[in-house]
Amino acid sequence: MAESIETLRSEALASIAEAETLESLDAARVALVGKKGRITTELRSLGQLEPDERKRAGAELNALKQEVDGAIQARRAALQQAAAQDRAKREAVDVTLPGRGHHPGAEHPISLTRQRIEMLFAQRAFEAVQGPEIEDDFHNFEALNVPPDHPARAMQDTFYLDAGRLLLRTHTSPVQIRTMTGRQPPIRIIAPGRVFRCDSDRTHSPMFHQIEGLYVAEDVTFSQLRAELETFLESFFETSLTLRFRPSYFPFTEPSAEVDIDGASLGTGRGWMEVLGCGMVHPNVLAAAGVDSMRYTGYAFGMGVERLAMLRYGVDDLRQFFANDLRFLGQFV
Repeated sequence: MAESIETLRSEALASIAEAETLESLDAARVALVGKKGRITTELRSLGQLEPDERKRAGAELNALKQEVDGAIQARRAALQQAAAQDRAKREAVDVTLPGRGHHPGAEHPISLTRQRIEMLFAQRAFEAVQGPEIEDDFHNFEALNVPPDHPARAMQDTFYLDAGRLLLRTHTSPVQIRTMTGRQPPIRIIAPGRVFRCDSDRTHSPMFHQIEGLYVAEDVTFSQLRAELETFLESFFETSLTLRFRPSYFPFTEPSAEVDIDGASLGTGRGWMEVLGCGMVHPNVLAAAGVDSMRYTGYAFGMGVERLAMLRYGVDDLRQFFANDLRFLGQFV
């Protein structure tokens, strides 16, 4: 029996060492210590031996079983480590290699349009000024000559916050109020930024971008406003334009006008198209900001960045700017 146990030990350890995969190692385990394995069978046959021989053989077989279990665990750990190293080698990434499918990014057409507008006004000595997107009713409405019961509030669908005390600004005009409150004329600024209104279709968005301008000084006239806007629009579109200033109404300017471009002069052939609103700053607005309306006058104007971008790039649906369609955005690279 001792000789047969030693032979079994040599063969068992050899079969474990020769296992090259986890599957073949598991097969060796079953063949040795499974329910019908060689060592298991030897242990079950101990009852046929004499007591002294059974005690000695049992101790040797149990020691062999523990040795085989340990060898199997060690071999399994070695095979698992080798498999992990092989997988790591196969899946390794050389970070020094050039990227595959690299596509250069580009600025969004709205950003391009806003930057162009700001650049053109900067050349005309307008300073770009920022303000908060969450406003109070005073700066967004009352200081702009729109009291609580004014019908002009119905012209704008407002996102109200905090039980109506705060709101998402509906225009960047509050920046003009904040600037006039903190400075003395002359003031020559533009106020670019996001604005919010409850409106959404092919030409309107709940969030869009505006750039409003303000010039307050002594002896500012409407003719200066007209010349400023004509110069800006022709520079923006890089062509001579046919414009008209159509009388309109805004509570914060008087007189007020909307500026239209003849589509034929722009090459679209679409007739007259509104591009911005403007007017002379209302004396009540100057007074609300602490500016002496008897000494100073001013003009203001406002334009939608998306509308100018649509005309400049020939886009007929505003929603395309915000759909994140790379086929569309790739045209502006």
